[in-house]
Amino acid sequence: MAQREYIIFTDTNADLPEEYLKENGLGVLALSVTIDDVFYNGVDEMIEPKEFYAKMRAGIPAKTMQVNPDQAEKAFERWLEKGYDLVYIAFSSGLSGSYNSAVIAAQDLAPRYPEQKILIIDSLAASLGQGLLVSYAVEMKKQGKTIDEVAAWVEENKLHLCHLFTVDDLNHLYRGGRVSKTTAIMGTVLNIKPILHVDDAGKLIPVGTVRGRKQSLNALVDMMAKQMGHYQNDVFFISHGDCIEDAEYVAKLVEERFHIKKNLINYVGPTIGAHSGPGTVALFFLGEKR
Repeated sequence: MAQREYIIFTDTNADLPEEYLKENGLGVLALSVTIDDVFYNGVDEMIEPKEFYAKMRAGIPAKTMQVNPDQAEKAFERWLEKGYDLVYIAFSSGLSGSYNSAVIAAQDLAPRYPEQKILIIDSLAASLGQGLLVSYAVEMKKQGKTIDEVAAWVEENKLHLCHLFTVDDLNHLYRGGRVSKTTAIMGTVLNIKPILHVDDAGKLIPVGTVRGRKQSLNALVDMMAKQMGHYQNDVFFISHGDCIEDAEYVAKLVEERFHIKKNLINYVGPTIGAHSGPGTVALFFLGEKR
């Protein structure tokens, strides 16, 4: 029996460049953001990253909204009507309800499309960590792998997708409930920078602290050495909160230390950046454990 054509879906929190999404024919669900009393739906209404981070630096708060079931159902059905199967690699359920919304949508659609596959995967990942998982899925599809083979690989390997973050301003993490007010105040006074990661439950948690910005960037690469283990990465991803020089500094360290020449650097998008803030640098790669 011939395999049905399929499409890979992700969402805007994968932080993949627009040109990458288009070139690879990816379906995308959008999480929305409101800042300075202006609503951006993430589809045809988007705010430029530099403008977004300038507003955040000016102290203007942002609010975000997850994917809802109706939105997911409509997006999926456009492809199901054309006869496609689909697999959606979703933003971590530990950080958003978007995955659960997609599950509800898939359950509602299944009776109407009983012959087609609607596979929903909780990536337990964020930003370009999710994006890196998607990119592996894209390459597998190009190699002729079936939708079941792609989904199985993502499920088997998603907890090997390592995320290492640092931020320049603890107050954004405090407002997002990630650190206490005391920690934010003392960290600011003492120039303490946190190192965080996304754990096996898909939640963002602190794993250490260092003093000074440069030391925090160096620490990301030091921790990469510990987590990578026997994994042979041929690519790594870095996302940043409008601090490209710091992202490039980390990329150079990784290339020099591990001889990995291929990378992708892009902005942390508004719906994650609203919580992590300007100055975020995040490093993503495959390793033995998160």
